[in-house]
Amino acid sequence: MTLNTRAAFTRCLVLGIGLLGLNATALAAETVRYVALVDGGKQAGQQVVTRGDDGKTTVEFIFKDNGRGPELKEEFTLADDGTYQTYRSQGTSTFGAKVDESFSRDGDQVQWKTTSDDGRQAVKGTALYSTLGGTPEGFSVALNALSKRSDGKLPMIPSGTMTSRKVAQARVECGKSPRDVELFAVTGVDLTPTFAWVTAGANPRLFAYIYPGYLQLIEDGCQADANALEARQKQAESQVLVDLAKRLGHPLTGATLITKARVFDSEKAQLGPASDVLVQDGRIVSIEPAGKGNAKADNLIDAGGKVLLPGLFDMHGHVGRWDGGLNLATGVTTVRDMGNDNDTLQQMLGEIKAGTLMSPDVVPAGFIEGESNFSARNGFVVKDLDSAKKAVDWYAGHGYPQIKIYNSFPKDILKDTVAYAHSKGMRVSGHVPAFLRAQDVVDDGFDEIQHINQLMLNFFVDEKTDTRTLARFYLVAEKTDGLDLDSKPVQDFIATLARKQVVIDPTLATFEFLHQRDGEMSPIVAEVADHLPPDIQRGRRAAEMNIPDDATAARYNRSYAKMVEFVGRAYKAGVPMVAGTDEMVGFTLQRELELYVQAGLTPSQALQVATWNGAKYTRTLAERGSVAPGKRSDIVLIDGDPTANIADIRNVALVIKGSTVYYPSEIHEALGIKPFVPAVKVSAAR
Repeated sequence: MTLNTRAAFTRCLVLGIGLLGLNATALAAETVRYVALVDGGKQAGQQVVTRGDDGKTTVEFIFKDNGRGPELKEEFTLADDGTYQTYRSQGTSTFGAKVDESFSRDGDQVQWKTTSDDGRQAVKGTALYSTLGGTPEGFSVALNALSKRSDGKLPMIPSGTMTSRKVAQARVECGKSPRDVELFAVTGVDLTPTFAWVTAGANPRLFAYIYPGYLQLIEDGCQADANALEARQKQAESQVLVDLAKRLGHPLTGATLITKARVFDSEKAQLGPASDVLVQDGRIVSIEPAGKGNAKADNLIDAGGKVLLPGLFDMHGHVGRWDGGLNLATGVTTVRDMGNDNDTLQQMLGEIKAGTLMSPDVVPAGFIEGESNFSARNGFVVKDLDSAKKAVDWYAGHGYPQIKIYNSFPKDILKDTVAYAHSKGMRVSGHVPAFLRAQDVVDDGFDEIQHINQLMLNFFVDEKTDTRTLARFYLVAEKTDGLDLDSKPVQDFIATLARKQVVIDPTLATFEFLHQRDGEMSPIVAEVADHLPPDIQRGRRAAEMNIPDDATAARYNRSYAKMVEFVGRAYKAGVPMVAGTDEMVGFTLQRELELYVQAGLTPSQALQVATWNGAKYTRTLAERGSVAPGKRSDIVLIDGDPTANIADIRNVALVIKGSTVYYPSEIHEALGIKPFVPAVKVSAAR
């Protein structure tokens, strides 16, 4: 599972969004089993729910994909209103952090304790505890409690309100036991709706939780119905997404003049004087000194001296259909997708082209993996050179400019596969396959390497190290502290990257989880936490790594600081770099640019990496990446000066993507986020 997809799925677990528990007084003892299928039918886990006639429910949940995943055991009892009376969850999280969570209610007093927080508060009436270390079982508890509420709203503990609505229904065969199921959209517990299928009628319970294109958690024995339910769910989500795009995207018709904007020259990495920029039909028509031109326009945008940037590139996404709002609101107008379910991505590309999906434009990278017990199956899984070539041919035929090699790719066919992709005019990037070093893939012709850990492992692995396990995270956390960045191996490696112009996509912000401890706010959102809903803030205080003591924490902190320093040294040595995330969309890119400045880049150089370099290495520079006549009008207005203070990149006042205007404050309000700056609105010319 990629970090981005993992984050989305884990978020559902963290919030306890599953659908199994029922009012204990209405149930007899029973056991319900679920299987977790990924990437076209591979079983990656299971959930077993045992409901006792004593009112206690136990849940055992395990999910393992790509060498990682949670293992949880949960026990709870329910009050008469269907909410938790007592709750306990223990186990390990996706990356091995300890999960130990408890909750209890006595009258109007509740208390809870996790590894990252604890609290007490008075609560009157019905309220559901929002779990941090929960299983997919929690959705049933939530929906059962919601069904008892006449207003359709369920207060949450510690804060927030959950709502749900039915968006689809279906009849499934489930072997020879046909049944009716219903799809619910649950809101109020994340920035976007979460969808789950439940059994129809009284006392509904979870039937399936589906993350389209990746995961199908479904009642055992009903696996044959999963694909049909996924198709129906995607159809239902499409209508909601179309409505969202119509509400938040504002068509820009005729000619529009943006006055008094300080234009960032991304090619030279410098800020220019105030200018007037004319755009029409999705293109930049002209750029003139402020007040000196004679351009006539139908619409006006008074920039008032604010900074105008090219649309930002996130060069490491795994795009989902709900990502568009967060991306656009933070100025991201192009995402390079670094691995996805091919059918799902093709659907999204069609929706973006048709204008029915609110989304940045997507530049796809074709995902190719090798067969193993650790295989991620986002794209093609190959066994030999012939199947690898067929995968390359498919991606080339569908217009992909590059492929991405993943962890289990067979090392004996790597060089020939890279050469074949190059013969098709494609770039090649990826992880370093198991039992190889970064130097080996550079020697085999890689054009780019993803992730700072994949780069640093170059100095810590040998031909016997299996980096498909959690070792690929714990090795760099443990050992980078002791690495001499001035040593000949490090300097020689950096020099090779520079000489061969091998691009690095470090995703530094994503890898801050390597040193985040329980109770600490994730650095990705630390500077914006007070803008986010309380449940997001709470969830982002939970650690993902097992950091048992202060000495380990100090070592991991020093290791991470050296990773940041390595990136700065590589950039100064002439190694090309792109800005990617592979985590929470939007805000992660802003943190990534801050880390580049921390590494030694100037703010202008960091902005150049996120604009000009993005276009250059997606081969879209003729269309994007700079504010210039003839290019697409993918532009972002910043309230502040990010060339002087990179933190100002968060103050996005206006985004134009082609012929559509987005007001970030409007999008953020729709997602439950407190806006950062007032929107700069389009007005009719007088």
